[in-house]
Amino acid sequence: MKYRNLHLILLAFALLGSLGALQFFSPRQVDHPQNLNRSEVLFWHFWGGADRSVVDDVVRRFNESQEQYFVRAVAMPGNNLQAKLFLSIAGGDPPDIVNQDDPIVGDWGWRGIVQPIDQVFEPHEMDQLKKFLYPAADRLGRFDGRLYAICNGIDVRALFYNETALRQFDLKPPESIEELNHIAKVITPPQLENPDFFGYLPDSRRLWAWGQAFGGNFYDFDNHQVTLTNPGIVKATTWMAQYGLWYGSDTINRFRQGDQSLPGKTFPLLPIGDDTMIGRYVMLMDGQWRVRDIDAFVKRRRERNLPCPEFGVCPLPYPVGGRPDAGWANGNFFVIPKGAKNPSGAVAFMKFWIGLKKPDEAAQTCAMGGWIPVSPQVTAAAPFQDFLEDRPLFAEFVRLASSVNQIPIPVIPGAPMFKREVDRAAANTMANPEQSVRGILEKTQATIQAKLTAIRQEEGR
Repeated sequence: MKYRNLHLILLAFALLGSLGALQFFSPRQVDHPQNLNRSEVLFWHFWGGADRSVVDDVVRRFNESQEQYFVRAVAMPGNNLQAKLFLSIAGGDPPDIVNQDDPIVGDWGWRGIVQPIDQVFEPHEMDQLKKFLYPAADRLGRFDGRLYAICNGIDVRALFYNETALRQFDLKPPESIEELNHIAKVITPPQLENPDFFGYLPDSRRLWAWGQAFGGNFYDFDNHQVTLTNPGIVKATTWMAQYGLWYGSDTINRFRQGDQSLPGKTFPLLPIGDDTMIGRYVMLMDGQWRVRDIDAFVKRRRERNLPCPEFGVCPLPYPVGGRPDAGWANGNFFVIPKGAKNPSGAVAFMKFWIGLKKPDEAAQTCAMGGWIPVSPQVTAAAPFQDFLEDRPLFAEFVRLASSVNQIPIPVIPGAPMFKREVDRAAANTMANPEQSVRGILEKTQATIQAKLTAIRQEEGR
């Protein structure tokens, strides 16, 4: 057995954690007589809940659209997909296509776990893809100048706000950081003890978005260097830590703990009590999936004839020298594992899902799932425009997804570690706002750089 395959097996066992969790199987089979003349495409994905029915519908429509391939979808929600994938590759029987949403494209491409897309797409199709995809979608799948993944759905963040509450305080949505700070202080004065709600509080996990809005860059691709001490990143982190100085880190921590006590996945922007018009925040950064929560909340209140606040969404405000329509993009993407038996079928399914040949089909998928398309051609298609007609909040996220300033976590080997360390540094600065922000970032930068260098040196590469 080759060293790389042994390495994959060890990684898989480490991820699974115990033999009890190891229920590996390869469901590569054709058990329907009508599919015997087709070439099977084994598709692994992480989707569950209501989204799984959307995925099943895409698979059904693809299978009905042609007679050459038959996609068999296998749902693997939870944390076992990656471990099972490594084992399947090591065993020589991987799926043909995998859908993922973690920042692993650089890692998997570097280790040879997935194939570059240009090995299975025709050269003219690669040119077509470049023109077809939004910049953020293209960046999400590109490692070392080559496309290793095809994005099939973009996630972006923006600033949700309770418009009714802003009017109550005679305020309007912010366009600059100074205006955002003003709103935060007016709604929740720093001297206020035990506030019931905050106008705004930065989230340490969102430095990835604010860093871009402040004009910063996290990584220098040309020189393979981490750049957390870039002026824009330092300014963004300092601004986030400033809230800890205003309100006190203990007060913020107690309030954040209250967020965790909310039932289920309640959106903290939404009022809890039937007679309340303000939730735990008046403004809150989050992704487009929260539009669904707001729509459901408004529907419930109207059905019960209860007063309902109005909500809005706007791009992240930015300081002088910052970037408009900026933020952190991530999303879902397809990869073709090393050793896939049917890469041509995987490619055909990818094209169908993203709408490369038929944008209307992809527009139907995005409308059913409430997903942001990866191409302006799909966005412009009638089924998706119909979906947007009554959803102005979602339409703003779609507009932002087209911005060149929506940037993913660097697509490099070690990206998941990079993200964790940056999140930890941001949390450290907010919990200890009296400490030197630059000092924390310098230390974190050195730590990440050392780990990334070690990854690059692995196996003598």
